[in-house]
Amino acid sequence: MIKLADAAAQVLALSLLAAFAGSAIAQQDFPNKPIHILVSSTPGGSSDLSARLIGQKLTESWGQPVIVDNRPGANSIIAAEALAKSTPDGHTTMLVQLAHIINPLVVPNLPFDAIRDFAPVATITNSRYVLTVNFSIPANSLKEFIAYAKSRPGQLNYASSGTASAAHLTTEILSSMVGITMQHIPYKGPTQILNDLAGGQLQVYLATALSTLPYIKAGRIRAIAISGDTRLPALPEVPTFAEAGVPGFDMKNWYGFIAPGATPRPVINKMSAEIAKILTMPDTVAKLASQGGEPFITTPEQFAELMKADMARFARIIKAANIKIEK
Repeated sequence: MIKLADAAAQVLALSLLAAFAGSAIAQQDFPNKPIHILVSSTPGGSSDLSARLIGQKLTESWGQPVIVDNRPGANSIIAAEALAKSTPDGHTTMLVQLAHIINPLVVPNLPFDAIRDFAPVATITNSRYVLTVNFSIPANSLKEFIAYAKSRPGQLNYASSGTASAAHLTTEILSSMVGITMQHIPYKGPTQILNDLAGGQLQVYLATALSTLPYIKAGRIRAIAISGDTRLPALPEVPTFAEAGVPGFDMKNWYGFIAPGATPRPVINKMSAEIAKILTMPDTVAKLASQGGEPFITTPEQFAELMKADMARFARIIKAANIKIEK
């Protein structure tokens, strides 16, 4: 006669074995259909370009089509809500950036939990912030720009990809640091911002090098300063903020993939390993560098810790700088 305890142990062992086998099958079988990457910006934006770069490499590796699904608006909330409601099998993912962990700090009643409802997969790149202006602004240096803005309090317009976006907050942080005030104009994505900046409808845009580099290189907008400890190889003529007289402004925006929270762990691990492999390929490194990005490889666990740490960091920054988000 089998004792009750022995029977329970056997049931547990069989359950664990079945779960392990199921996970192994899930990993082996993935992907078995097209993969969708949700992107919260309009086509041509930094997230869109990065998603298409990685997506093409995943197609080459796995033989499945990768479809970039642009869902701009609401500072990435629309796309993130769609991801949270998608089937958690790894075939739908999303490329996120800092906005994903900033939203819970400033937006009440989100339709999801930015940490609990998603599974971090892998980061892909860091991109530094570049202060850019249109050529109507008579400033060729950060010192000249600050003096010009101070002489016109509240008269200069700056843009971001939405209220409470990373670009919005970083611009407010910089403004607080140097003692200037500007008028915020929210947009749905960077493409229209850059066109309006080049066309003179906007005066200022503080955004990632991934977004602004093509317009800077084309001579359509002027770069004043860039964050980071050293100059960016793609923009060697642009000084860092520290070099230009504003030490301490060292903001970066990371980009990474997340999946629905219930996605099987073996699938997450397979995706993460493949993305890490892609980021070591010389042509990927060169492409990111040409766009103003730098490869940034993390495990799912490291990405999770990064998001939690940055959420705490931005909470402190928002409080210290007394940043108020107007709805």
